[in-house]
Amino acid sequence: MKKNIILPQIKSNLVTETIKCAKPTEKIFQNFSEMTDTSLLNSSLTQDAARFSFMGMEPFLVIKGKGTKLTLKTKNGTFSLKQNPFDFLKKIFDNVRVKNPTSFPFSSGGIGYFAYDLKNILEDLPTFSKDDLLLPDIYFVFYRCILARDNSHPDKVHINVLDIDSPGHLKTKEIISMVKDGLRRIRLRDKKIYTKKPVHALTSNFSRTGYIKAVKHVIDYIHAGDIYQACLSQRFKTKCYLPPYELYLKLNRLSPSPFSAYLNFENCKVISSSPELFLRLRENILETRPMKGTRPRGKNNAEDLALKKDLMKSPKDAAELAMIVDLERNDLGKVSVPGTVKVVERKKLETYPTVFQTVSVIKSRISSATGPIDIVKAAFPGGSITGCPKIRAMEIIDELEPTCRSVYTGATGYISFHGTMDLNVAIRTMIMKKNNVYFQTGGGIVADSDPAKEYEETLHKARAMMEALGA
Repeated sequence: MKKNIILPQIKSNLVTETIKCAKPTEKIFQNFSEMTDTSLLNSSLTQDAARFSFMGMEPFLVIKGKGTKLTLKTKNGTFSLKQNPFDFLKKIFDNVRVKNPTSFPFSSGGIGYFAYDLKNILEDLPTFSKDDLLLPDIYFVFYRCILARDNSHPDKVHINVLDIDSPGHLKTKEIISMVKDGLRRIRLRDKKIYTKKPVHALTSNFSRTGYIKAVKHVIDYIHAGDIYQACLSQRFKTKCYLPPYELYLKLNRLSPSPFSAYLNFENCKVISSSPELFLRLRENILETRPMKGTRPRGKNNAEDLALKKDLMKSPKDAAELAMIVDLERNDLGKVSVPGTVKVVERKKLETYPTVFQTVSVIKSRISSATGPIDIVKAAFPGGSITGCPKIRAMEIIDELEPTCRSVYTGATGYISFHGTMDLNVAIRTMIMKKNNVYFQTGGGIVADSDPAKEYEETLHKARAMMEALGA
C-alpha cells in the first residue's frame, strides 16, 4: 500500500465541537443524504443494544472490491489493486490510530458493508448461484467528518473532524462550517411526506412451490447427517421510483430498529432496518447477539401475548437458537482469550413492529494484539444466517438459492481508528440499484421444520419492506 498516495497524512488528534440541535436525526441527515458516499447509522429504537446514531461525510478514501480486485478512490485519483480485501483493511487499521477524546464509541474511521459473498475469500466454496446484481463485495468509506448523536441526549449534535493537512483536502474549519450550514438549513417536510408513484408487483427468485421444495431438500440433508440447520432465503424484486432516502424514511417509520442504515453509495443505495447485532467491540470486550425464532405480531394485545408465549415455549425455536449459540461461541473463541467466552443471556424476547424474535447475548475478551479485521475474518458471515456446521450449510445455500445474496446477510456498520466496532447482520435490508429494489428474507430450517410455514415466515419478515414499497 502506497501510504503517501492512498492515505493522506492523518494527524493523531481529532477536532470536535458540540452544537445544540433538537431536530430528529433523520432530518439532520436529509441535507447530506444526496452527497455521494455519505452514510447514516441510526439507532431508532431504545433496546439496550442501541443508543447512538452516526453520520459519515467528506470521504477521503473509498474502497470497493470484487473478489481480490480492489478500486481505491482518493483525493489524488483512482487506483486499482489486486489484494485480499480483509488484508488491505487490516493494514489501514494497523497503521492509523486516532485518539478518541469523546464519550462516543465512534468518532473517526470508516462505514460500509461486507457482502455475504466475501465468504468465498475466507473459504474455498463452490459457486453455483448467479451473481446478477454485480455489486461490489466490499464497499467501505473512510470519512473526515463523523456527526454523532447520543439518543439519551437528543438536543445535541457532536461534530468530529479528522485533522488532515494535505493538498486536495478541505481545511478542518471548512468542514465544520459546511456541516453547520447544513444543520441551519434543516426544514420540516410537508404533511404529505411521501411521493405518490406507481406501484409495481413483486417478483421472487423462487415460486412458492419452488421454495417449499428447497426447504424439503434442506431437511433431507439434515436427515442424511450433513448439517443440523441451514438458513434458506428468497429474494424479491420490484421497480421503485421513490427517491432512495424517502424509501429509507418510510421503512424506518414502519420498522424502526436499533441498527437501521442508509448508505448512499455510488453503485447502489443500501436501506436497512436490521434488528440484529453481529459484532460489537468495546475496550477489548467482544459481543455478538444471534437472533433465532420468529413469530408475526398479532392483531391485538391478546394475540400478541399468545404468540409470545408460543415462541418462548417452542422446543424447535429453542433448539434452533441453541445450535447457533454454540456456533457463535466457537467463532468468538477463535480470537478470544481462552476461557472468556460466556453466554450472558441464553434466550430473551425482543419486540419489533412486525415480529417477535428470540435473541442470545454472547461476550468474550480479546487480547490487545487482536484487531477488528481479525475478528471479522473469524466470525464472518454470521452463523445465525448460514446454519450449522457453517461451511457445509453455506455450500447447501449456494446449491439451492438461485442468486447470490450480495449485501443480504453480510454486515453493515462502522470500524473506528480507536479500536471499536459495530456491525449488524444485513437482514431486513433493501438494495436499490437504479430504479430496481431487491430485498431478501429467510429462516433457519431444522429437522422438524414445516416447509409451508417456513415459506410463510419469509413473508412475515418481508412485511415492513413490502409496505414501504407499497407492493
